Amino acid sequence: MSDAVRIALIGATGLVGSSVIGQCVGREDLRLTGIARREVALPRGIRMELFVAEPAKWGEVIEAVQPKAIICALGTTWKKAGADEAAFRAVDQDLVLDTARAARELGVERFVHISSVGADPMVKPFYLRVKGEVERELTKLRFNRLDILRPGLLRGTRENDRRPAERFGIAAAPVANLLLHGKYRQYRGIKADVVARAALALAKRAARGRFVHDNDAIQRAAHTLPQIEHEVL
Repeated sequence: MSDAVRIALIGATGLVGSSVIGQCVGREDLRLTGIARREVALPRGIRMELFVAEPAKWGEVIEAVQPKAIICALGTTWKKAGADEAAFRAVDQDLVLDTARAARELGVERFVHISSVGADPMVKPFYLRVKGEVERELTKLRFNRLDILRPGLLRGTRENDRRPAERFGIAAAPVANLLLHGKYRQYRGIKADVVARAALALAKRAARGRFVHDNDAIQRAAHTLPQIEHEVL
């Protein structure tokens, strides 16, 4: 374990965050620490630390853990935010950036952020504009390495959060994916487990720079994560 990469996971209770945890069962090439506002049901056999604290204390946890990399899977939904722009920004923008700034000040070298396809600070749709603004501000922090993942519709099981439109989209994704080609490939649905594997693989990379990954790049990155014997593919 001496050569294992220490990774902190922010947003451990969401779809991608829980998938990151699941992908770490049995792994000895990394040491995962989860940071969350509430308890998380951990899978059997996982070796990880989980710190439950208010966001104002997350910087103290990061300082104590001293991770080499952070995977940020924070995010809420328009519905959970009560269709309120300020409430949505409080999580998807303010909390993400406050955590990133604390990490940067504490010497964290790598930051992997789960964003969204279509993120752009100049577009009209509020959700995508906020995602784009966050990407822009993260770039300004100048981490040694910044990876921004822009997945399409995330496929996976969400606990107590299945919106009818999303349920339909996930069911239709395999067929819809066959119709999306060229520049539209980036909008294809993608499994949360694949995004999680990509995030872990990228968190282990030491090459400096800012890298943006669409669906195809996420798939390629996921394939570079070394497999373990009992891993379910």
